[in-house]
Amino acid sequence: MANETELQVQQKREVDKKPESTTPARRYLPVTDIFETQDALKVILEMPGVEKGGVEVRVENDVLTIDGQVDFSKYQGLTPVYTEYNVGNYARSFQLSSKIDQERISADIQDGVITLLLPKAEKAKPRKIKVG
Repeated sequence: MANETELQVQQKREVDKKPESTTPARRYLPVTDIFETQDALKVILEMPGVEKGGVEVRVENDVLTIDGQVDFSKYQGLTPVYTEYNVGNYARSFQLSSKIDQERISADIQDGVITLLLPKAEKAKPRKIKVG
């Protein structure tokens, strides 16, 4: 019989290491899920308010970095009546292993949800060895 686990709502967390910024905005750690298949890792990050033009994904020195910028002009002149989260930019980084084919990483965004596909390198994929 499988154990049933109740889902817990997580509070939005600010990024611990704050880089110097020229804009007065908070940066949050996006809620992230990572799934593994036989061929790849799938990373899903929630960044409410971030649109396609506001996302930057880069790999440098085996570190995958995802930055999401919110267009604050949409919120100017609005007075919140009730809010469940603060508006701010997002940042998250992951150290990549040599098992990821960094040249084939792809990203997509839809409704503030960024999906990254990190294909496994051929040497990291499971394979059968023929016994002779």
